Amino acid sequence: MKKNILGWISYDFANSSFTTVIVTVVYSVYFKSVVVGKEGVGDSLWGLSVSLSMLIVALISPILGAIADHTHSKKKFLFVFCYTSVLFTGFLYFIQDGAVLWGMLIFIIANIGYEGGNVFYNAFLPEITTKKNLGKVSGLGWGIGYLGGLSALVLSYLFIETNVSLVFPLIAVFFGVFAIPIFIFLKESRAQKATDHVNYLKIGYGRIKNTFHHIKDLKELSRFLIAFFIFNDGIKTVIVFAAIYGAQRFGMTGSQLIIYFVLANITSFIGSIIFGFIVDRIGAKRTISITLLIWIAVVIWAFFCNNVTQFYGVGLLAGIAIGSCQSASRSLFSLLTPEDKHAEFFGFYAVSGKAAAIIGPLLYGLLVLILHSQRLAILSIALFFVAGFFVLQTVNEEKGIKVASHIFRKE
Repeated sequence: MKKNILGWISYDFANSSFTTVIVTVVYSVYFKSVVVGKEGVGDSLWGLSVSLSMLIVALISPILGAIADHTHSKKKFLFVFCYTSVLFTGFLYFIQDGAVLWGMLIFIIANIGYEGGNVFYNAFLPEITTKKNLGKVSGLGWGIGYLGGLSALVLSYLFIETNVSLVFPLIAVFFGVFAIPIFIFLKESRAQKATDHVNYLKIGYGRIKNTFHHIKDLKELSRFLIAFFIFNDGIKTVIVFAAIYGAQRFGMTGSQLIIYFVLANITSFIGSIIFGFIVDRIGAKRTISITLLIWIAVVIWAFFCNNVTQFYGVGLLAGIAIGSCQSASRSLFSLLTPEDKHAEFFGFYAVSGKAAAIIGPLLYGLLVLILHSQRLAILSIALFFVAGFFVLQTVNEEKGIKVASHIFRKE
């Protein structure tokens, strides 16, 4: 374990507190039931908030990624996005009953910080380890991340029933403190010497234009991005609406939801570690395919389950699928990415992932509003996993890795 890897993994531990507590478990339910308080409307506004934040990240990621690659400043961009999320997560403390607009705006900025930071964080993966160990390191990062989410959930449990607003500054502190090691231990190659009158936006645009010019040579990567766009739509929708689904359909309390996601995080940790080794053994594509079949089973079980006990089982199985699928996807994309363009290409990865997160939550929220049923709306998620599975089968993993290693050489 080198300091680079330890520092990198620490960020997964830190930022998982945000996606677990704010996006998935606590603030999503708080926003719908307390801030909005109207059945159906809360689902739609929550889906809209997530979608808008994802849209903004999708628009800015490629150009910022290109600039970060050119200037060797991924860590600086990561720092800005990280602590923007930390600051505005703390501001959620001031959101009370009826503050719908402010509740949406502050969350949108916090989520932009979280998701935008992940672009630069993920771009470090191919630089801190070898291709042979990508799966293990990526899986370990995801696994440690779920331990971070688990720790944050346990701390949140202290306030969930007494003063839920205190949870938000608590998570801000957790995120901010445990993110510090990555900025201390992770080393980045030195930035190019600053030049007067350099238009970095123009440079970023030029690099992206060059990438599009050669993108025809990266057919396997393009196919994977399409597949990732589709099945990640389902994953993001599950993350955004899982707690709301449990609270509305089964009447789960805040404490029950905390326990539910604690258990799910435990299986997520186990799944991420185990499937990390499986990636290096059988390949990332086959591993992702297995996890997508598990996801299809999860959605079908969620549709047919009739009580809280069965829904706990759904959560345990979903935990195994979520970390392993996302970790293996990150590994495959790293393998298909040309050298010297990691941040730029992870910007495109973000576009695919965030664009998916725009459509899925928005569609789910609208279906709930139209059908007046969480149970019927959940079936839409299965379609994303089925379609993503079949598109993924068109990707030639070995060919894609070879192509990525022979193009986009430094000019």
